[in-house]
Amino acid sequence: MERYTRYAVYFTPEPGPLCDFVTGWLGWDPAAGRACDHPALPGLPAPVSEITATPRRYGFHGTLKPPFRLASASSPSGLNADFDALAAATAPAEVDGLRLARLGGFLALVPDGDMGAVARIAAEAVAGLDRHRAPAPPEETERRRATGLTPRQEAHLVTWGYPYVMDEFRFHLTLTGRLAPQAMEAVEATLRPLLTPLLPRPFVIGSISLLGADTQGLFDSVRTGRLTG
Repeated sequence: MERYTRYAVYFTPEPGPLCDFVTGWLGWDPAAGRACDHPALPGLPAPVSEITATPRRYGFHGTLKPPFRLASASSPSGLNADFDALAAATAPAEVDGLRLARLGGFLALVPDGDMGAVARIAAEAVAGLDRHRAPAPPEETERRRATGLTPRQEAHLVTWGYPYVMDEFRFHLTLTGRLAPQAMEAVEATLRPLLTPLLPRPFVIGSISLLGADTQGLFDSVRTGRLTG
């Protein structure tokens, strides 16, 4: 029986001070496939477990190819082989750095500088592995449409199964679920001084990771490929 219900291609930061802190903050380590303890931080408007409940199952990551179900004509071994070939053919990307930002109602780390090279990696992952993607169930597609999509986003939803890819792609590493304005202020004030000295300059994407979601929806690392194209 297939172990994973869905797959995704993410950028997952390498071990180090930033990765260690955010992994603990989110409470899930995909590389080890286990939960980890949240830090005890004063000044937060709610427990860390509540603030991070939505992004926890994915771990510390930046989405490149959004989660997808495996096509009936595909196989885990075929996906692994094409993932390895994709990584070998794809060039790394570098931007000026990362910064803490508000995206709608949540906090994330976003790149500073020209994102063109990062968007290129994401586009190559989306298109290059798309033969392995099964069509989404109709109810999932309609749920995405219900949020209100532009014509371009609708076209991406039909073609790639997700509206925010290609020219609609915005790379980010999610840190919280949606927060009310006052809670956002408090969480940002707590995180900013802790994160700022840990943020890399420059920020380099030198590898990509294939992750799989188990039956509980928690994502584990399947394999990592160095970008050598």
